[in-house]
Amino acid sequence: MNPQEQELDYPWGTTLPEPGQAQVLADGVRWLRMPLPFALDHINLWLLRDHIDGRDGWTVVDCGIDRAEVRACWETAFEQALDGLPVLRVIVTHMHPDHVGLAHWLCARWQAPLWMSMADFALARLWAGASVADTAVEGSGPAGAAAARHFARHGLVDPEAQALISKRHDYYARLVPDVPPRFHRLLDRQEVQIGGRAWHVIVGYGHAPEHVSLWCPTLDVLISGDMVLPRISTNVSVFDLEPEANPLPLYLDSLTAYDVLPEDALVLPSHGRPFKGLHQRIAQQQAHHAQRLAEVQAACVQPRSAFDLLPVLFHRKLDMHQLGFAMGEAIAHLHALYFQGALTRSVDADGVYRFQQS
Repeated sequence: MNPQEQELDYPWGTTLPEPGQAQVLADGVRWLRMPLPFALDHINLWLLRDHIDGRDGWTVVDCGIDRAEVRACWETAFEQALDGLPVLRVIVTHMHPDHVGLAHWLCARWQAPLWMSMADFALARLWAGASVADTAVEGSGPAGAAAARHFARHGLVDPEAQALISKRHDYYARLVPDVPPRFHRLLDRQEVQIGGRAWHVIVGYGHAPEHVSLWCPTLDVLISGDMVLPRISTNVSVFDLEPEANPLPLYLDSLTAYDVLPEDALVLPSHGRPFKGLHQRIAQQQAHHAQRLAEVQAACVQPRSAFDLLPVLFHRKLDMHQLGFAMGEAIAHLHALYFQGALTRSVDADGVYRFQQS
């Protein structure tokens, strides 16, 4: 446990639910944990006891990726974690594969509606199901030919890395082969009744187009999704779809929406363990990004590309999956400083963006 983690309170200690098993956290709130095939090896999902249109059952929050082993974990959960009751609704916090990947399967299996934000639903529909056999598919986000060109403009020109990023054009479609064709839209400050309790929608930006968190004042429970995580910092990236984006200020501004929540709220994050210490964790994240921005600005005393700054921002070896997100995050920090006027930008003879102190 790192020093910052020690400043937080983990009510369940190091206890983790086994895949497909549920841990009771509060009245009508259960914790599921599903595997991921990445360095970040798990995602937390949530079961909320519900009653809709005269039927008792569960609302599921987030889904996991579409892999056979995750479906198997869900089958175990259906048998052992639902008390013999059906899934009545599927809520997805945002469009990243580990959150929306199995939404199509869960919704079809239980004839349950999908609830998520408009922007994330639209982008998931756009990216899902692209032919995994079609090498002409451009890809999306951190992988594919468009991503490779985007990262090349920011200094990642190594031919081997370029080829590997391009080859992963089907990254999203393999994990999210489909998305339900219809959905129920979630909006900021909307109140959703789940099991007779009001859950308030808090929309955040920067990590995803329109990320949904859920706050229940009756239970003092916040389902934070990826907006507030206890151990790792939330990825905030600039990808090829919006190459001139400036997401880091959007993310940091979004965190102010949690200021009115109590300090002792139980935070249910998508990765890591449920914890208390919401405001302390947000302060840590704000300090973290302030430090990273200062380090990036100091490094740009000479012209630097985003690729040049990877050792400044990441003090570990990056695998190919992590490299795309690291490049996106480096660009996000450069853009934050560039758009506020702290850095200037130029294009060198090789067509690479270089940033330098103003």
